[in-house]
Amino acid sequence: MQLQQVDDSWSFKELSRAQTSYLTHDYHKYPAKFIPQLTSRLIKENSRAGDLVCDPFMGSGTTLVEALINGRRVYGTDINPVAVLISKAKTNPIEPEVLNHHIFLLLKKIRSGIDRMPERTFLLSDKFVTEISENKRIDYWFPEKQKKDLAIILASITAVDDENIQTFFLCAFSNILKACSRWMMKSIKPTRDKDKLIAHPYDRFTLQIRKMTSKNDEFWRKIHGKKIDCVVDDSDARYIRVLNDSASLFVTSPPYVTSYEYADLHQLTAIWLGYTRSLAQFRTRFIGSMQRRDVSVKLGSELGKETVNKLRMVNRREARAIEQYFFEMQLSFLEMYRSLKCGGRACIVIGNTNLRKVEIQNADIFADMMEQVGFKIHRIIKRPIPSKILPFTRDEKTGRFATALKADRLAYPTEQILVMEKT
Repeated sequence: MQLQQVDDSWSFKELSRAQTSYLTHDYHKYPAKFIPQLTSRLIKENSRAGDLVCDPFMGSGTTLVEALINGRRVYGTDINPVAVLISKAKTNPIEPEVLNHHIFLLLKKIRSGIDRMPERTFLLSDKFVTEISENKRIDYWFPEKQKKDLAIILASITAVDDENIQTFFLCAFSNILKACSRWMMKSIKPTRDKDKLIAHPYDRFTLQIRKMTSKNDEFWRKIHGKKIDCVVDDSDARYIRVLNDSASLFVTSPPYVTSYEYADLHQLTAIWLGYTRSLAQFRTRFIGSMQRRDVSVKLGSELGKETVNKLRMVNRREARAIEQYFFEMQLSFLEMYRSLKCGGRACIVIGNTNLRKVEIQNADIFADMMEQVGFKIHRIIKRPIPSKILPFTRDEKTGRFATALKADRLAYPTEQILVMEKT
């Protein structure tokens, strides 16, 4: 792939945080989130109103929201149940009066439950409360007081009958867990902070609900009266539920080569909401997991093979994981090709990175694999990532995510947008 000039018009560095967190985009924190304006521009430049736009690695649902407000039909999926929860909440505008009524009832019920438990003993008989109380990971992260108040909040939420409103509340619950735990606030790594001032669950949940209610009102006004055609799925990107030759556009930012780290980042929600009882088991869901290995791995990229061989000289176990990652991404590109109409496009936002001091040229490898599948290059965009929105820092030795204080370098100072077309 030819060397690309950096296109500063795709940096969006002039935008404030308020501008990039409008509508429901600020419902929930999520690692390496899309800038909504970037997604919106790709959608407008590569599709038309009424077209089907897909994101097989939807994460927190940024592509889905932007496609909806731009009048597209939408399909998004993610193997991560936390992503599915957030995306469902973000793409479902709720009539404000109805939402406010449910909020009043829910907070009243929660407050009553907490006030009746001065000694913080469990009075709830819900099955999940028993399971939570016996979960060692919950005990590791949460003090007894926070644990029991969170259980009351969760029990009250699960009693809500309306599925969309319950999802809204569960999304809010998920986003307060880090603040209500011993997890160090400024760390993306699962690190305990023994000196942390841990938030009170009821107060933090109330504040989160107020913030989300304001965003929902904004989204409701924006989308009200428009036909919403949106599917939020939980299928594997290698086996998406989209008909052959039906999609006009894919816009996605795939996970990076160490994507199993996302399991660590989302473990609090995964455990509280019953998505898993074992972190090791949860990791197996993610692309490139070291816990999973296909019998036959055949890469369609020579550069990919060279990269794996270089890593094998340093760490055979991680080399196997990277080979698995590229193979699974190759399968997902096959699914994109199958689903797209002739002339349809796939926009892949990806940056290069390093692992064990081996440069991993993700963009070049992806382009190579996609051409082998049958795509042709329509356009390659190289965009700078402003430092204010840089998603992560990495440790030079391992290449893995690290706290800003311990990191040796920036993670992705630039990234590329592959705009590939089905021929």
